Amino acid sequence: MIALERATPHAAHWTEEQYRALFSAVKREWQQFVLVAEGTLDRASTEGHSAEIRLGFLAARCVDPEWELENIVVAASARRMGVGRRLLDALLAEAAKTNNAAVFLEVRESNAAARSLYEKAGFQKAGRRNSYYKEPPENAILYRFARTKQFS
Repeated sequence: MIALERATPHAAHWTEEQYRALFSAVKREWQQFVLVAEGTLDRASTEGHSAEIRLGFLAARCVDPEWELENIVVAASARRMGVGRRLLDALLAEAAKTNNAAVFLEVRESNAAARSLYEKAGFQKAGRRNSYYKEPPENAILYRFARTKQFS
């Protein structure tokens, strides 16, 4: 996951400790949701062998009554293939199971592909945070997804 994130300039850059914390057994005041998308990549150069690779991942948390999408990364080789949308749909389905109506996220202002993905999934712009990102420095656009009716 770390290597995938490091190869993605628009991703939220976390420390190794933050990634370890995703999978620790420490009891938290919030629910954590981590999803890793894996797939098989057939390579002619591996003499007909296929290799299992990480296509992307998503990390989110629920601090009742809201969810926050903390990080989503899709490998360059898997972009525009629906991986990001499937990860995002899985988060929205998990939020629906917990009867929470809102999911929030921040995204780099320059990340047009991610912003398009969020808007197509039904997220609405909810604000802006100036100089939110540090490496490199950039503003964040806030998005909010909210269902118009209660979950069934």
